[in-house]
Amino acid sequence: MLEINQQVKERHDCRLDAIPADVLNSSEPLVLRGLVDSWALVQEAKKSSQSSIDYLAKFETGAPLTAFVGEPEEQGRVFYNQDYSGFNFANHRVTLSQVLERLTGYLDTVEAPMLYVGSTMIDKWLPEFRKDNDLDLGEHNPVVSIWLGNRSRIAAHYDFPTNIACCGAGRRRVTLFPPEQLDNLYVGPLDFTPAGQPISLIDFADPDYARFPKFSEALKAAQVVELEPGDALLIPSMWWHHIEALDNFNVLVNYWWRNTPAYMGPPLNVLQHAMMSLRDLPVDQRAVWQQLFDHYVFNPQEEAFAHIPEQVRGVLNPINEASAKQTRTMLLNKLKR
Repeated sequence: MLEINQQVKERHDCRLDAIPADVLNSSEPLVLRGLVDSWALVQEAKKSSQSSIDYLAKFETGAPLTAFVGEPEEQGRVFYNQDYSGFNFANHRVTLSQVLERLTGYLDTVEAPMLYVGSTMIDKWLPEFRKDNDLDLGEHNPVVSIWLGNRSRIAAHYDFPTNIACCGAGRRRVTLFPPEQLDNLYVGPLDFTPAGQPISLIDFADPDYARFPKFSEALKAAQVVELEPGDALLIPSMWWHHIEALDNFNVLVNYWWRNTPAYMGPPLNVLQHAMMSLRDLPVDQRAVWQQLFDHYVFNPQEEAFAHIPEQVRGVLNPINEASAKQTRTMLLNKLKR
């Protein structure tokens, strides 16, 4: 286990229907101990893993979902294969009942194959679940997903939305790094990833410091927490997080929301387009574009555009849904050329 001295800060003043604004807007991770203790799933999990499995089985709809299946020797790690030509797991289309039946069979198995269902929309695949297992986040209107399986290790990655991760069954160890540790985490490809997000290539169970020497610097900034059933963790936007499911049955429920409207689109798309269009320009041209991005995107000043009549400022005006749609259509037409 990694030696990390800094524990995630805890808050004890939150309720299911009353999470303070300073928590929801926190720029640092926060543990919300016991936040979802009253959930029906958590109450069953505190009885036994089998009780929580039986409880989830009631929400079966027969709709197929995607599960990752890995060999026992991978020890739950969701990652690439040895030559990075693919991944170390296979995708299977299964029903919730099939997943739960197989996980029941693995409860007493020390070296079981990994079975992992990730980021599955609760309202679609487990309707009615949120009647007795939910958070009230009001106007944030979060996307709610469930993650379940046996022991797993999810490589350090970031998410653009802010996230409250609720531990419904089993224990989870989460290791977090602030966004500025990007260079010390040795991130892999942007456009070929196990589950959509770029990931750190470091095996946290056995770090190769000869290959990844700057990881020791990242560990100085790391925070760690172990979640019990009923606990929740606020993960701010863009914080790197490595997640280990520690028991033979684990359930996590995530509430994701962004602080800007969805019509503005994911920034990762912009990064990838910028790499295609700007990265390989001559150094002097890149410097000019860096200045342009600072002027228009990262440090815009209202007085810099005051000389332009407001009605013709276009994207220089605040973006709304209509202007975002118009800009997206224009970009799509240009990209098709």
